[in-house]
Amino acid sequence: MLFNSFTFLLFFPIVTIIYFLLPQRARWAWLLAASCYFYMFFKAVYILILFFTIIIDYFAGILLENEQNAKRKKWWLIASLVANVGVLAVFKYFNFLNGNILGLCTLFGATNPIPYLSILLPIGLSFHTFQAMSYTIEVYRSHQKAERHFGIYALYVMFYPQLVAGPIERPQNMLHQFYEKHVFDYTRAVQGLRLMLWGMFKKVVIADRLTLFVDPVYNHPNDYHGFQTILATIFFSFQIFCDFSGYSDIALGSAKVMGFDLMVNFNRPYFSKSISEFWKRWHISLSTWFRDYLYISLGGNRVSKTRTYLNQFITFTVSGLWHGANWTFVIWGALHGGYLIIGERTKKFRGKIGANIGLGKTPHLNKLVQVTTTFALAAFAWIFFRAATFADAVTIIKNSLHISKAQLFMFGKDEYNFILCFVFIGLMELVHWLMRKGDLNHLLNNQPAFVRWVIYLVFLLLVINFGVFGNHQFIYFQF
Repeated sequence: MLFNSFTFLLFFPIVTIIYFLLPQRARWAWLLAASCYFYMFFKAVYILILFFTIIIDYFAGILLENEQNAKRKKWWLIASLVANVGVLAVFKYFNFLNGNILGLCTLFGATNPIPYLSILLPIGLSFHTFQAMSYTIEVYRSHQKAERHFGIYALYVMFYPQLVAGPIERPQNMLHQFYEKHVFDYTRAVQGLRLMLWGMFKKVVIADRLTLFVDPVYNHPNDYHGFQTILATIFFSFQIFCDFSGYSDIALGSAKVMGFDLMVNFNRPYFSKSISEFWKRWHISLSTWFRDYLYISLGGNRVSKTRTYLNQFITFTVSGLWHGANWTFVIWGALHGGYLIIGERTKKFRGKIGANIGLGKTPHLNKLVQVTTTFALAAFAWIFFRAATFADAVTIIKNSLHISKAQLFMFGKDEYNFILCFVFIGLMELVHWLMRKGDLNHLLNNQPAFVRWVIYLVFLLLVINFGVFGNHQFIYFQF
């Protein structure tokens, strides 16, 4: 079920109202049933995959907690991780790996007898798989007690607000919340609905409108040049942010109305002054997942500088592969790993250059240069993330260098939506600038009641009158 659909407009209030009307002992069952319905709305049969991993990890958690032998305990963890990664390997990476094997076979004049699998990638598979893996890892590390209530554990994996696109939660944050009794709280409900409205604005008013200009360029890269490809890349940078952070806001908001607190997944990433800062603000639940479970496991920064850089590069490259079974995603991740390493290696040198040209004396200009540079680096990497193939990405880059004045008016056929894109991006960034000292709720709580209600009405009318509707799927559903 899509958050930006009429069905969800009915689903959310019905689920929420019944949740508060039910006695505490029945609430987990109601949320689990609602979450199953929510997921089965996409493709019902794929819920069997979820059940498989849930059963495996539920019993793995109990075995890990009961096992006293360190060696056997490690093997139980490995078995659990293999089961989860195995599901990902079959449904997400099998055809990718098989395609690469076919390429090698062709190179050496051999044949590949392994057929491709005709299967669709289950919605949000990587998200709930990583959430399940965090549970068994935390139990193995004795940071979390094994959950004995099967229904509660299943709900931890399947909780509908963050089921298909995160945030990727940790058991320490979520499991205890399913046992707590949540009474309806007007203040929390208002805060949650604010987030949902803000997320919907970013998704249907900005992201889905930007699609009108991004898709033609990236679907037919040979037909566009210069400013056309540059603007499409800038637009995609905002499209993917508005699409994904919009989903996260709706997820956080819908959970908050019912009394649940999910982790914040975005914090104005395009205001970052470095790539390192960018990854502390972008998809926070995933970046911290890789930090805690891969980067630190590889040795983190407790090893030599060279090994630390290698650990960073491996982590970002694997993160790229997590996003999709395509070399373009691997390159995207590797680029960010390279950015981070180069940034650290040149930090002193860049500081000296800034001091020599006087940037240190003008902190606002210095910050603007840093933010602009970081955005440009991120936008360049987004080319590989969005392009269907490596060849398409190269074409986009090459064509971006062919600039002419005529291309400034590339979107003249749809000037109305073209102008609206800039207006609404500007409005969003203005709100982000006002949020520099706190989150959205902090910003609005400091306003008089009349001002708050005017803001609510304005954004509601913007969504209704300027939203691009049509059940556009969220970009990160494919991961």
